[in-house]
Amino acid sequence: MYIIMETGAVQATTASVWGISASIWVLIGLWLIVLYVIMKYNSLVKLKNNINNAFADVDVQMKMRFDLIENLVNTVKWYAEHEKSTLENLTKARTNFLNADSQDEKIQADNMLSGALKSLFAVSENYPDLKANQNFLHLQKELSDIENKIAAARRFFNSAINEYNATIESFPTNLIAGVLGFKHRAFFAAQENEKEVPKVSF
Repeated sequence: MYIIMETGAVQATTASVWGISASIWVLIGLWLIVLYVIMKYNSLVKLKNNINNAFADVDVQMKMRFDLIENLVNTVKWYAEHEKSTLENLTKARTNFLNADSQDEKIQADNMLSGALKSLFAVSENYPDLKANQNFLHLQKELSDIENKIAAARRFFNSAINEYNATIESFPTNLIAGVLGFKHRAFFAAQENEKEVPKVSF
């Protein structure tokens, strides 16, 4: 009788200890999951900030590029004032850029400018006096330099995008990225008319 009671007490104690132990393991497991989610969230925030910083570099170069547009338009007006549609497209692209609130809107304005610049430099071929104008040549050279800087900044931006996209698409991060609000980001692709920088002729 005594042995049976003692065995029952041992079993009860074991069950009690196992219950406490199981609860502790569950808590540890939950804590590890929370810790993992926090670490992944911080990692994704860092990658997202890298994208924003990379675009800030692109943005600086694009602002410099757009700042030249007003001078370029004023110079061209003296020689080719009747090329109104080309000049209006340049001015419209600049206005759209200055009013842009998002990265996508700025990229669209930049693409619009690239097309307008291509048209402008094609038109300038018909005006020998314009092609020989020192101010025009200087602005064209500055634009060419900025185009190269934008291309370099864009490559860095796209590299940051690539790292971010690869991370949120990889298992197991992809299981929590969407829940945490991290979505796929688009690359800043060069338009066909933007792949060639403006040529400077002396």
